[in-house]
Amino acid sequence: MIPLSIPHLCGNEWKYIKECLDTNWVSSAGKFVDLFEEKFREFIKAEKTVVTMNGTSALHLALMASGIKPGDEVIVPSLTFISPVNAIRYVGAEPVFADVCRDTYVMDVNRLEELITPKTRAVLPVHIYGHPVDMDPLMDISKKYGLTVIEDATESLGSTYNGKHTGTIGHMGCFSFNGNKLMTTGAGGMLATNERSLGDYIKYLSNQTKTVTENGSFYHEEIGYNYRMPNILAAMGLAQLENIDDFIGIKKKNAMQYGRLLKDVKGITLPTRKAWAENVNWLYSILVEDDYHIDRDSLIKEFRAKGIETRPFFMPVHTMPPYRRCRRGDLCVTQDIAQRGVNLPSSVSLTEEQIKYICDVIKV
Repeated sequence: MIPLSIPHLCGNEWKYIKECLDTNWVSSAGKFVDLFEEKFREFIKAEKTVVTMNGTSALHLALMASGIKPGDEVIVPSLTFISPVNAIRYVGAEPVFADVCRDTYVMDVNRLEELITPKTRAVLPVHIYGHPVDMDPLMDISKKYGLTVIEDATESLGSTYNGKHTGTIGHMGCFSFNGNKLMTTGAGGMLATNERSLGDYIKYLSNQTKTVTENGSFYHEEIGYNYRMPNILAAMGLAQLENIDDFIGIKKKNAMQYGRLLKDVKGITLPTRKAWAENVNWLYSILVEDDYHIDRDSLIKEFRAKGIETRPFFMPVHTMPPYRRCRRGDLCVTQDIAQRGVNLPSSVSLTEEQIKYICDVIKV
């Protein structure tokens, strides 16, 4: 089976994790937590980064730190993994679903203002499958209406918008290091911000708002959260981060090969890249149009029969039982491409021969 997206462990993972085991520093204290935060901060060029247990906890902390409360509205795309929408509900707020662009699959910023009401407090753009949202006009709109922007960059690590890393353009950005992401810590996440005092407060929230008194007791000023990343996971993250430039280069090379082999296939629409974007193509994602010889789900069955793991686009969140009554805009593009999209194998370890084999299945 050619997998959809699996980790590539090729560096100092064993060495750093063994050091954690040898020294007994396996929990939330230890040198690798600080090192991983600092090296990741340097890579994405943010002012402050905070490691978390996963990407969802980073999103929850970002919403908490923004003061989002019950009755507030947060605009978010319906075409996304459900995590950012669930995080909105964690703080008692209401998601408002926005449509996406057909060529990039991400939030259509041109339709954003029509969704804003006096209850709107934040926008949560998701850089789905790796392509950035058009952030400059989004930030202009957020400034006009006094909205907080929290980027879900969990699928776009390595992608840039006008030279800036996704996750560093809004007020906060959140990343995931799940096993299927560009780099992994097994489970883990990161929150980034260019407001250092905000980052310090989020670090405080993530560690149970713990203050150590003079005699060593713990004092807690407000409700906190146990969202810390263990040292042993941070060790793995640091090792992965040391190879991230190579990982990005391989992703881009593989996307180019997919593009070359599939560019003339009738009925298959390939992912685009806007002039202002560098897309890491976390997952190489295509659309199966009406003039292709079979439908999307039949193609997925063909892949499965040939030993190739693929995945359809996310089901729109507004169709899920917990969110069917939420306010939304016209989601015609979301509905359309959710039924057409297929994510192709995109692991860093994917070979040229495997990509050719995958493309041959599509060309039949």
